[in-house]
Amino acid sequence: MASQTMSRRSFWTWGLESEEPTDAQRRDHAAMLSDRHGVEIVPPPIPRAEDLEMRSPRVTAPDNVADFCSSSNYERARHSYSNNDKDPAVFGLFPNPPDVVAHPRTEEELERVLDWCSSKGYAAIPFGGGSSSVGGVTPPEDRDVVVTIDMDQFDRILEIDETSRAARIQAGVYGPDLESQLRPHGLTLRHFPQSFTGSTLGGWIATRSGGHYATNHTHIDDFVESVRMLTPTGWWESRRLPGSGAGPDPNRMALGSEGILGVISEAWMRIQVRPKYRATAGVAFNSWEEGYEATRQIVQAKLWPANLRLLDPLLAGDSAGLDGSHALLVIGFESAETPQNWPMSTAVEIARGAGGQIDDEDILIDDGSGQPTGRGGAVGAWRNAFISVGGGLTAGLGLVGGTVETSITWERWPEFDAKVRAAVNGVLREVCGGGTVNCRFTHVYPDGPAPYYTYAGAYRVGAYAEQQAAIKKAASDAIMAAGGTITHHHAVGKLHRPWYDGERPELFATALRATKKALDPNGILNPGVLIDV
Repeated sequence: MASQTMSRRSFWTWGLESEEPTDAQRRDHAAMLSDRHGVEIVPPPIPRAEDLEMRSPRVTAPDNVADFCSSSNYERARHSYSNNDKDPAVFGLFPNPPDVVAHPRTEEELERVLDWCSSKGYAAIPFGGGSSSVGGVTPPEDRDVVVTIDMDQFDRILEIDETSRAARIQAGVYGPDLESQLRPHGLTLRHFPQSFTGSTLGGWIATRSGGHYATNHTHIDDFVESVRMLTPTGWWESRRLPGSGAGPDPNRMALGSEGILGVISEAWMRIQVRPKYRATAGVAFNSWEEGYEATRQIVQAKLWPANLRLLDPLLAGDSAGLDGSHALLVIGFESAETPQNWPMSTAVEIARGAGGQIDDEDILIDDGSGQPTGRGGAVGAWRNAFISVGGGLTAGLGLVGGTVETSITWERWPEFDAKVRAAVNGVLREVCGGGTVNCRFTHVYPDGPAPYYTYAGAYRVGAYAEQQAAIKKAASDAIMAAGGTITHHHAVGKLHRPWYDGERPELFATALRATKKALDPNGILNPGVLIDV
């Protein structure tokens, strides 16, 4: 099953080169932001790969891997940054690029390049789409030679078991290409992280990504049946089973391993028939508190809506067109087999009982005929804002903005929310002179929500990095002190390491180091992530 041909990806911003904004568009956007913030913002010229001044490669690929390796400016620049730390790229700054980028086409070629790195002690970084928001694939600065292994040639669905509803899928396939290969069979993986267009199956597994479902099937974990992964000491492959009680699950060792144990080459994934019955509703609440109480009641009723995302009043005003004083709960149900009228009416009844407001005509039901749902009104506005991920217009403009996400149990949630908002607002006043913080629930569970905070403030010339670091530290310190996790679905990478070290049990770290020593005795795979060797 051949993949679709994709355009070359941008080396300085999110997405494809064909999607990059023009100089004129960036100048217009900078002018708008200058008016908004009262500071003159001048966009730098868009860099060109052939003009980049980069450190010379410190090693040359040997003959047995040279035909699928590159040390071109474009390749090294494209693989220099994770998505979160790409701001210097628009200025043409690439102080620590990988020396070689490998694009193995077969498992035998993957073995060759990993053997080369292991025998020489070169750092090897498995690379999917590069969409990490936590520095997960950024080259380490303390290694003499760095080789990035881009899995983009592993981009096919190899086998479909329609009886068991599973598919054997190569790890380097991007989200849209994966779905396009399943679509002719009437099937879908139905895992849509916000980075869907710029991330891969292997990346989702390695980082335990969160996807489309707001309840029930929330993480990629729920879809993994078996993983095949190459380690420096050999192949790791679990038996393909619907479930097993035979000791610790080997798949769980690969899930969330973030490239420190091996390079995922393929996986058997649980798939499903594409949904045709849908129902969507956007319920407004007079307060944030009413909204999250309704959310708790709905998720604990175990109706399992595909979408149950709560937007606080600020976010609902900015991205869904509300008046800024009402929270918005987006409810969505879908099924391939069963009309969704009953679960939707039940969820709306619960929401109304908690203070929710929605007219009956605004509850949209698709009975299987293909009637659009979720495309208009507040829900449609929010959907469009959610899926329009991109940084080309704002890259290099010095804006201070970002996100932090976590999870917490319901009984601790109100106090937790107050403490995190206080900490972020406080540091925004300190380093930006003020700013905004909004919140939404990306996922919800019977025992607690996964809140996702977005902050923004005015930048100070020359202080962007320091401002970002201060905000991230204040938010992360508050999350940990209040009992949350440092990450619900953005992984650990390098950015979250200081707080992850405090979250995981020390004996677990000892056990993980022992596993890494057994699988990666020379400590070459993605150094600096999860543990130190």
